[in-house]
Parts: sequence; C-alpha cells; structure tokens
Amino acid sequence: MIKFIKNFRKDEAGAVTVDWVVLTAAVVGLAVAAFTAIETSTSTLTGQAAGALNGADAATATIAPGAAADS
Repeated sequence: MIKFIKNFRKDEAGAVTVDWVVLTAAVVGLAVAAFTAIETSTSTLTGQAAGALNGADAATATIAPGAAADS
C-alpha cells in the first residue's frame, strides 16, 4: 500500500489534464466577456442609429455640400 501511495504522489499525468481544463475555462471566460462587450456596444449603436433615422425627415433633408446627388 505504501508503494502505491508513493507512486501516486510521483505520477503527474493528471496534472497536465488539470492545466488544460483551467486553460480552456479561461479562454471560454474571455470569449464570453468579449461577446458580452461587443453585444452591448452594438445594441447601443443600433439604438442610436434607429433614433437618428426615426428623427430624420426625408422631405426636408438636404444634401451636404460636395456630396454626389443621385442622377
């Protein structure tokens, strides 16, 4: 039994698996954080664009000087 315990303490095969699990969890966590930040920013931008378009009046809109007009 003592020989088994000594061999078990020396065996490091499981340590590599634990390292990969921790590394994978960190990558997944960073991906979720990045997705959340991008999703929040795009939602805000979409809302601002919708507000600007809803407030625009095509009948009174003017073409900016130097901009090409449709022919």
